[in-house]
Amino acid sequence: MANTYVFSGFPGFLASNLVKEIFFEGYAVDRIYLIHLRSMKEQALARLDELSEEMYVDTDKLTLVEGDITLENLGLEKDMNAILQKGVTHFFHLAALYDLAIPLPESWNVNVHGTREVNRWLKNCSQLERYIYFSTAYVSGKREGTIFEHELVHDQGFKNHYEYTKYEAERLVEQEKANLPLTIIRPGIAIGESSTGETVKFDGPYFILNMLDRFKGSPLIPYFGEGKAKVNLVPQDYVLKAATYLAHVSKAEGKTYHLTDPSPYTAREIYKMLSEAFINKKPRLTLPVFMASRALKLRSFRTWVGMQQEALAYFNCQCEYDTSDAQKDLKGSGITCPDLADYLPAIIDYYEHNKQNKRKHVSIL
Repeated sequence: MANTYVFSGFPGFLASNLVKEIFFEGYAVDRIYLIHLRSMKEQALARLDELSEEMYVDTDKLTLVEGDITLENLGLEKDMNAILQKGVTHFFHLAALYDLAIPLPESWNVNVHGTREVNRWLKNCSQLERYIYFSTAYVSGKREGTIFEHELVHDQGFKNHYEYTKYEAERLVEQEKANLPLTIIRPGIAIGESSTGETVKFDGPYFILNMLDRFKGSPLIPYFGEGKAKVNLVPQDYVLKAATYLAHVSKAEGKTYHLTDPSPYTAREIYKMLSEAFINKKPRLTLPVFMASRALKLRSFRTWVGMQQEALAYFNCQCEYDTSDAQKDLKGSGITCPDLADYLPAIIDYYEHNKQNKRKHVSIL
């Protein structure tokens, strides 16, 4: 029997690429409904045109739907609402505000209130087989040490409003595990595609490449701080393939997965790898990390390196994400997280050829 999919968050990166992955992997598709905001209609149409260029995507099975997850019945027109609630088998909840610096009221409205409305709406879906909620590994906030997939509730605080609101949203989703066929996905910091390096934005760890690019003529490249914290980077294709697979297997129902690197490198190791591979220079000396923090308070410097001040905390938090359940349930699928050292050349090559038009703000999936 063919599946009927509904995606929130179109034409965002996750929704667009998960649609491609579903077709590429050959899952039986009856129809895919793509919910977009009215203000995003032009972008949604453009993304639909892009999808039509993929030879394996059947655009005749794609339907754009205007909606708003923060409204009752997701802001859907009455007849469309009835069609979706009667037919949806797989719902991917991807709509969220990912900006680390966004004000709390805006972030709360979309990430928390919007998720509450999605949960309420899904309880009236008679054919629902799976609700895939995209959270983030960073619901762990300021916790340190080993973070397990079954853990959520804590009182250690958060580095920004994004983490806090995604945490509160996941708490709402977690409460529905007895009522809805749930799978919760917690990705790490997603970077480019592992074979091509392709990405839609240069944010997060790309600020290091931005900085190295600016200072490549300098005779000395310093480290900033000790850099002992492990930074969890994952290639976007791993997240997409793993999430798609887990959305379609019965063993994933009711579970939460860290789609993170099981063997991450420290911030210092990543910095050294990038410097040597990108500008062929080995960093020397170590400057205090507060110097970077002070510099990032200046708007001009933030723009120059393409990084928000809030992102610096991700290179200092001493935590590791256990991936036992993810690795166990992905076993036999052929889907594994590659070693950063193996795909780093592709990341750097893509950056080098596209750096002029993709310096953007940071976001975490």
